[in-house]
Amino acid sequence: MNPKPPFLSDEDALKVLESRRRFVTAVVLTGGEPAMNEDLPDFVERLKQRGFSLKLDTNGFFPQTLERSLPFIDYVAVDVKTSLEKYKLMGAKETSSLLKTIELLKRGVVDYEFRTTLVPGFVDEEDIPKIGGIVKGARRFAFQQFLPRDTLDASLRKTEPYPYEVAARFAETMKRYVNQVVLRI
Repeated sequence: MNPKPPFLSDEDALKVLESRRRFVTAVVLTGGEPAMNEDLPDFVERLKQRGFSLKLDTNGFFPQTLERSLPFIDYVAVDVKTSLEKYKLMGAKETSSLLKTIELLKRGVVDYEFRTTLVPGFVDEEDIPKIGGIVKGARRFAFQQFLPRDTLDASLRKTEPYPYEVAARFAETMKRYVNQVVLRI
């Protein structure tokens, strides 16, 4: 999973979408990390001008680009990977930008969700209240099942996902912090 050029230019991507207009009414901008591209606001504005509905999947670490893009986006999904102290396990040097993104969405008008993929070892029972504290007052929070076959880290391919009962218990805890909890298990 290491993408190689050639990549589509913005113009080529727009042409492809327009050619499929009869079948495509919405576009999801997803990773890598789309918000690390400073041209994202211009691209989403062009998509919106063409009448597409837009969803952005982001890790939340580029709040300035997100804020400039929000007028053109219909829905944002932010991955809250784990508790703040465990972000260093994934190589993050800071989490303040994630916290800015969370607050930006919580006080804004664009519909959103925060979500956590339940990776054992990265997300454990003691992390759930900590994550809840980070997103407290949010509209929606989703827990997603970890699928070991889809991981880039080969060491995680043998990790057993949490059973439904554990995820349901995590969801019950999260209900203390947010308005709606969704289980995608």
